[in-house]
Amino acid sequence: MQFNPLPSEYLTPTGAFLPIVSSTGTFVPKSASAPTLAAWAPGNAAVAAVIFALFVLAAIVSAARKDITQGFDEVAHTSYVAHIQHSGNAWPDLTKMRLLDPQTFQFTDKANYLNHPPKFYALLAMLGPVLEGHPQALFVYRLIDVAIAAAGLAALLWLGLAARFTREEFYAYAVPLACIPALAPIAGAVNNDNLAFFGGAIVTLGLWQAVVTERDGWLVLALAGVIAASWAKLTGFLLTVPMASGVITYLLWRGRLPWLWIPAALAVLALAATPYFEFIMSYGSPTPETPAQLALITNGAHAAGWDVLPRKSFADYLAYFAGAFIADWMPTLAARSAFNYAVLVIPAAALACAAFGIALSLRRIWRRQETALDVTVGAGSCAIALTLAIHVYFSYQRHLATGWLLDAYPRYYLPLMAIVPLACLSLVAAIEAPRRRNALLAFLVAGPVIFRIFGAPLG
Repeated sequence: MQFNPLPSEYLTPTGAFLPIVSSTGTFVPKSASAPTLAAWAPGNAAVAAVIFALFVLAAIVSAARKDITQGFDEVAHTSYVAHIQHSGNAWPDLTKMRLLDPQTFQFTDKANYLNHPPKFYALLAMLGPVLEGHPQALFVYRLIDVAIAAAGLAALLWLGLAARFTREEFYAYAVPLACIPALAPIAGAVNNDNLAFFGGAIVTLGLWQAVVTERDGWLVLALAGVIAASWAKLTGFLLTVPMASGVITYLLWRGRLPWLWIPAALAVLALAATPYFEFIMSYGSPTPETPAQLALITNGAHAAGWDVLPRKSFADYLAYFAGAFIADWMPTLAARSAFNYAVLVIPAAALACAAFGIALSLRRIWRRQETALDVTVGAGSCAIALTLAIHVYFSYQRHLATGWLLDAYPRYYLPLMAIVPLACLSLVAAIEAPRRRNALLAFLVAGPVIFRIFGAPLG
């Protein structure tokens, strides 16, 4: 497989930068009159509208039907909001927070184990009605979360339209996003993953457009997304800061960004890190190990019998982590059948395609043959790799200390989840044979749908 770009496909040809206006890498001079966003095909816009509407509907249905005790720690997240409302303190002492009773919504004596920054919860506490003693108020907060997650998906769909992908390419980009198994259920729950997803989507859109248009406003939008994702949770910070830093470094390297942006970007990144500086000052760690957090891990490991088992070697743990990560792409509390396990090959194959696409994008950047797709994929994949390395290391240390084995959560990577289908499109762009190209596009569209239906027991 060989990638031979046409001269017009070079993002940085001799003499000038030429902004991208099509998915195949066709460019027009910057001096030409072109809108900030390239015009998109009406058919793709209609598909995007349908995908968006179906996602919102699925999230609202989940919000209306979901039991607060079923998955994603919603009792703890809701209790965090209620504590801020009750105490009036927008930066509470994590060690003094308590959980709500999931039936009465009165505070219990059980300690809340969450150790996330309070910004997201303070925002919800300000926007929504009183939670303590009002179980019916939960639905309002779930709808707020639906709106936040839907705004994130809208940003990613906007990117797909602005990129002017062909119909098949747009399907291969948008359908996997819409079929992320946990996205709609999380959107329909009180969960800081929604703000992290929104922030990451804004970062991805803003950086893509900053590369394409060289307009400062898009870079400002991306940095605002970094703050949003970072203030939601630490993984949001670990994912978006390196990605934004990578694209800014690229633009500086190519001489397309004034050096005055460096102090401005550093100031924004420092602002994004403020919750973790405060945690370090107060608790000695950016991830406070409160008594409730430690009890959750040690008691959970003991209940599962992991604490008495021999600890895994790093190689064994890495293999276990990889398998659990892929399996949890479709989280389920029910026992999987052999067929359910068999279809896990679909996300594994998609990740393999994305890995090849990442390698191709990095090679194009090195050879100065890159498009906006390659810059976005390159920066995003490096950020994901860095975060994954930290994630695995932290999880393995926890395993060694307690035996704990439940840390391989793909939802931590929702902020940059669009990098996977974009990387797959990078691979598609390198395939010249129409049959192979169309076969891969068909898999990228049909695979997520099949997995969404059969990845877990029906019902």
